[in-house]
Amino acid sequence: MSITPELPLIPRLKANAIMNLLARGQRIDKRKLEEYRDIEVRIGYIPNAEGSAYVRMGNTQVLAGVKLEVGQPYSDAPNEGVLIVNAEFIPAASPSFEPGPPDENAIELARVIDRSLREPRVVALDKLAIIPGKKVWIVWLDIYVLDHDGNLIDASMLASMAALLSTRVPTVAVDKESGEVTVKRGEFQGLLPINRLVTTVTVYKIGNYLVVDPTQEEEALSGARLTVAVTEEGLIAGMQKAGMDYLSDAEVERAVEIALSKAPLLIGKIREAAKGIRGEGGEASNAGKQG
Repeated sequence: MSITPELPLIPRLKANAIMNLLARGQRIDKRKLEEYRDIEVRIGYIPNAEGSAYVRMGNTQVLAGVKLEVGQPYSDAPNEGVLIVNAEFIPAASPSFEPGPPDENAIELARVIDRSLREPRVVALDKLAIIPGKKVWIVWLDIYVLDHDGNLIDASMLASMAALLSTRVPTVAVDKESGEVTVKRGEFQGLLPINRLVTTVTVYKIGNYLVVDPTQEEEALSGARLTVAVTEEGLIAGMQKAGMDYLSDAEVERAVEIALSKAPLLIGKIREAAKGIRGEGGEASNAGKQG
């Protein structure tokens, strides 16, 4: 259920105040231009899901849940599992959200997260075949926007990555004669295999200034944004530009520099939250250990 989010109308006096502060390298909430709001990441938020995570970034709140089901593989990848990402804007999250099918904004959010996970092969899909060529795990990743106050992409990426890290793979029984697969819910064979961690850093252009983690009011004054997906190794896994304004070559280069410098902070938040599940460092390399 979602509808196109309408950006709030910002009174001219407040808009001028925001722009004047940006000119001095400050934000209306006293942050610096390249400073994130307080971030909270909590894993295991939904007891009945195979994996879940709650993220609060300032007043923006996002919930991600993972459910595993047995299904058929894609014909071009018969020995790999399948990852499917969906996003939903809960009507209570914003006055502009109303009941209805996902619109282009929810679809875009899901696609950005999907590509950020898929390109660097975050989930080891090649380890999710139950009966090669016939039965594999389908990984459903659902993102729910609970409260919208800007920067949904980065908050959703944090929640998605943390939820996947916390995901446990149910035990299955395979009938050798019929090939029927029975899932034993409540019993787990281990953690979802993860190759690496990834995060996104979305840089917004407001006037002539580049900022990270804008509030919804700041977003309303933004003409363009660049989302950069960065792996834990510090490699760029993808980029997506949105908005009607242009980004010069120099602005793109600067946005990438900002993303590479801020990604370790976000990766660190994920690792800290995953300590109890993936070990002291919360590393993806612990994925093969039994839970």
